[in-house]
Amino acid sequence: MNRKSFDDGLVANRILWDARARAHGTGPNDLFYDVDSFLAGRQTLYPIELELAGEVAGRDVLHLQCHFGMDTLNWARLGARVTGVDFSPAAIARARELAKRAELTAEFIEADTQNLPADLAGRFDLVIATYGVLCWIADLDAWMRGAAMALRPGGRLVLVDLHPMFQTLASYEPLVADWPYGGGEPQREAVTGTYADPNLPMEKQEVVQYPHSVGEIVTATARAGLVVDRLSEHTEAQFDGRRILPQGPDGLYRFPFSDTHLPILYSLRAVSPQTRAQ
Repeated sequence: MNRKSFDDGLVANRILWDARARAHGTGPNDLFYDVDSFLAGRQTLYPIELELAGEVAGRDVLHLQCHFGMDTLNWARLGARVTGVDFSPAAIARARELAKRAELTAEFIEADTQNLPADLAGRFDLVIATYGVLCWIADLDAWMRGAAMALRPGGRLVLVDLHPMFQTLASYEPLVADWPYGGGEPQREAVTGTYADPNLPMEKQEVVQYPHSVGEIVTATARAGLVVDRLSEHTEAQFDGRRILPQGPDGLYRFPFSDTHLPILYSLRAVSPQTRAQ
């Protein structure tokens, strides 16, 4: 990918996420960002990332693509010393405001996660990124190198994201797939509204997303010098941000296929070696 294409995608996507950062949590039908309940103590984290992260009290945690900070601040509630990074200035401004309202301590930094500030190097026990992460990343290797750079020796990366196969779907009923499985080539489209609240009025916006397969993600992790110690594929989830799957009687979402279920999410945990190569 040439530099102009990379930069054009970054600019377009930042405009989208600036708009979403200003809008999310402001409507009565927002399914993901209920700010009032968060301020009252609601836990926004899901069991997958909580299990993979383990005990975070007293640890230094870097949250990549933190949006306006609700999950970041929930890690702080669990006792972590947290830093959130996002490329959207609107998101970072809102995150800092939310931290004050919640009376929680966190540092928020405006930066592209494909080009993290050098002063984050070696500062963190955990780097965490969850849900709707890598589809916005043009340079997967740069993202993984940044995560590895930020970790102390023995530190861990925890990544939970939509499964690349699930992302190929345009609809479940009827079953229509219209997105590549991997390859990383830019996929341009015009989007309206937002996954959090389809009733929020938002202008149509051109965006660019990038499909990465599970194999490409694991390979980029290894190339960054991290050691994968856990990779899981999950066939059920507590939410469907794409709003295309049926919800079961137990409240969980699944992707039925024949007499089984296909994965909706994947999770990856990788460790920074105790001794780094020179």
